[in-house]
Amino acid sequence: MRRMFVAGLAALAALPSAFAQSAAGGPLDLETIMANPDWIGAAVEQPYWSADGHAVYYALKRDDSKVRDLYRVDVASGQSSKLDAAAQAQADGPSVFDREHRYAAFVRHGDIFLVELSSGRRLQVTRTPEIESAPRFSSDGRALQFRQANTWFSYDIAARVVAPAAQLKFADDPKDKDKKTNDLTDDQLRLFKALRQNKADKDGLRDNDDALAAVDPTRAPEPIYLGDKADLLDAELSPDGRWMLLVTQPKDASEGKKPQVTHYVTDSGYATQQETRVYVGRNDPTPQSLLLVDLNQRKSYPLATGDLPGIKDDPLKALRAKAIAELEKNGKKDQAKALKAPDERAIRIVADADDGGGGGIVWSDDGHNLAIQLRAIDNKDRWIASVDFAKHALVNQHRLHDDAWINWNFNDFGWLKDNRTLWYMSEETGYSQLYTKTLDGKARALTQGKFEVSHPQLSDDGQWFYVRSNKVAPYSYDVYRVPSNGGELSRLTQYQGMDDFLLSPDSKQLAVLHSSPYVLAQLAVQDAAGGTPRELTSTMKPAFSAHAWIAPQIVEVASSHGAGSIWAKYYGPADPAAAAGRPAVIFVHGAGYLQNVTLSWSNYFREQMFHNLLVQQGYVVLDMDYRASEGYGRAWRTAIYRQMGHPELEDLLDGKAWLVKQHGIDGKRIGIYGGSYGGFMTEMALLRAPGEFAAGAALRPVSDWRLYNHEYTGDILNDPQLDPESYRISSPIEFADKLQDPLLIQHGIIDDNVLAEDSIRLYQRFIELHKKNFWISLYPMERHGFVHPDSWHDEYRRIDELFETYVKPAK
Repeated sequence: MRRMFVAGLAALAALPSAFAQSAAGGPLDLETIMANPDWIGAAVEQPYWSADGHAVYYALKRDDSKVRDLYRVDVASGQSSKLDAAAQAQADGPSVFDREHRYAAFVRHGDIFLVELSSGRRLQVTRTPEIESAPRFSSDGRALQFRQANTWFSYDIAARVVAPAAQLKFADDPKDKDKKTNDLTDDQLRLFKALRQNKADKDGLRDNDDALAAVDPTRAPEPIYLGDKADLLDAELSPDGRWMLLVTQPKDASEGKKPQVTHYVTDSGYATQQETRVYVGRNDPTPQSLLLVDLNQRKSYPLATGDLPGIKDDPLKALRAKAIAELEKNGKKDQAKALKAPDERAIRIVADADDGGGGGIVWSDDGHNLAIQLRAIDNKDRWIASVDFAKHALVNQHRLHDDAWINWNFNDFGWLKDNRTLWYMSEETGYSQLYTKTLDGKARALTQGKFEVSHPQLSDDGQWFYVRSNKVAPYSYDVYRVPSNGGELSRLTQYQGMDDFLLSPDSKQLAVLHSSPYVLAQLAVQDAAGGTPRELTSTMKPAFSAHAWIAPQIVEVASSHGAGSIWAKYYGPADPAAAAGRPAVIFVHGAGYLQNVTLSWSNYFREQMFHNLLVQQGYVVLDMDYRASEGYGRAWRTAIYRQMGHPELEDLLDGKAWLVKQHGIDGKRIGIYGGSYGGFMTEMALLRAPGEFAAGAALRPVSDWRLYNHEYTGDILNDPQLDPESYRISSPIEFADKLQDPLLIQHGIIDDNVLAEDSIRLYQRFIELHKKNFWISLYPMERHGFVHPDSWHDEYRRIDELFETYVKPAK
């Protein structure tokens, strides 16, 4: 399951005078808020429990460095210490345990270590230049399994011997080649006794070696040949060592043509090129296939997907027919033929846990059951299927369909401790909830309501699920737990800004990461059944903490389009009446599917400080979770399907109206800005609603969705060849002729996410349309997320000047 830990922290250090002035309550300035954020402190990063459960390890960022130092805090005493190199060599890593908790295993510097918990004795299992990962114990507890890339190994704990679990070769079996004959070979063997003798000798030696190997446990397993028609993407070994599930794709699959970015400022002095990613619709993701390998019988069986419910449906049938008819009408028969729907939709395995997908392949602890999570390449269906090992077939357990697209998050799933009951997350009710299902029974909802549930962790005894949820309010997150056999969802923490949590090895304690708008993620521990937490870290720096920051007020903006409440953060003067007549700025967060209106520390901490500066300069600021934002359920997320930039703009205009009505803001003096998706929305606001905003700054914006990637854009707008209208109405460049308000575009030249060419193309369009009051600022050393303080300063200096020139003036 996915784990997201906020990064960074540094030790306290002397601060420049500007920081000290801000700390003393003096006025803010851009030099301070856009400086290296080490002056703030940074958050506790990557916490994990020690193998014995007595301590928690965590990382802290070192000042003026990307190096992370490792710390260890004793839970009982609260004493924390930084580990030197010698101590780190003896430290635990994030551990896994056998069923009886006799042993723990972890990875450190790419090698596998085993710990005997009763004695604390530690044994290094591997010492190789390769990277070993994914340690786990076999179902009988006698072996430790781990992988090296896609090769699995098994370490016999008693014998202290490592052996590959299998040797898989994607090539033709040479024995089969030897058996193949033709008429000439047959004649040669018939005519020449010496050739017949040579063949008999060769076959005899091989058969004798095979017979010896079959009964000799000290030998490595013989290769299993799987043909030369596929490439291996993933291999997952069963805990009992009997089976291997393989994910493959067609051999030498092409990813398609990739655009390049140019690095102009380089060490060598010569400009260099870097490939990025394929444009949406220019090459569909490569389909994947499943192969089940019986390691005992040395046989492999393809797992067909044709019986999955809905796999042969075409959810885009109407759009497809329209697009084909239009192409045929224009004489483009080859293009029309390419749009024909396949008889069966191609599939891919849901992304691995590290990619936020929950992991696509999960074995039961005893190795007797296997669940696989698949999705159609169009991402309108997700299936969870078990495997019938006798029939070598998939058995559908759950199908989730979405006419728009399946959520990229909330795909966690696994097995209960009985090894035959599945648990999984599903958005089928409109909100992410937790379910269980026996293989031959009906699904049961463990949680239900109009709130989100995520980060599920099953207790060691299998009796409880611990989850992160915003049950109290959309912006308030805490740890909850629910019995795995059904019951009440109980709140365990009271932070409202809970970011993540970890169960201790015995499931009796919770390590909790929590934050607030002006406090980075800190570590606490509390009883897993609830109770008062004990804070273990305090890492903010005095210069930042001493400043009188404006607490963002969370407000509800009523949608004038029937969407309900649009939650937002409002920044204004201490006296609400003083807001009347002020100019305003609306900030638009990035990523689209991201939640910024919470009681946690924001990814947009620089922008939050900038909003404080704007209030100091006489503005008010509104930061909105427009439709498409995370945390508000499926309908909020999919409102933008086939119309990106339209529902969101309605929400932003409602925010503008709210400012005027509730705070007396001058409606003609409201600016707008944002980065990435927020930059896209800034352009859409100025180009689709000219005259509504006094000026806008679009940072690293998408100006033409046809230039973005497939996985994101194709889900929301479908393929551009199939649904060209959705791209036309969703791309700012198509509305360039409507520009009348001042627009500042800012982009990193080496951005390999949203390419700089996106902004440059729009800039050229404005030139050809003879538009005025538009500017572009390019940053040669920056990618999508800026990292250099000088660039941050320059970027926000220009934004500040834009607002001071075109938004603020009234007198």
